[in-house]
Amino acid sequence: MTLLELGPFIRKERKRAGLSMQALSDTAGVDRTTLSKLENQHLPEMGYAKLERVLAVLGLEFSVRVMGGLPTLKDLQRDNERGLE
Repeated sequence: MTLLELGPFIRKERKRAGLSMQALSDTAGVDRTTLSKLENQHLPEMGYAKLERVLAVLGLEFSVRVMGGLPTLKDLQRDNERGLE
């Protein structure tokens, strides 16, 4: 998943968690404008620490796997729980 693809996913998870953009921004310690640009796919890059804080507030974490590798069963189950295909 690229940063551009991650933005709409974060928006979906934020709404699922019942958080406003301002609440997520305040809790993660990330500027609201930055979060808005991320969610709307207008942010070309973002530091790892900031992105990690945003994900943590949403109960998410980074995962690393071999490029082009198949998803694990855990990946598929997690995506299914979140309504992703």
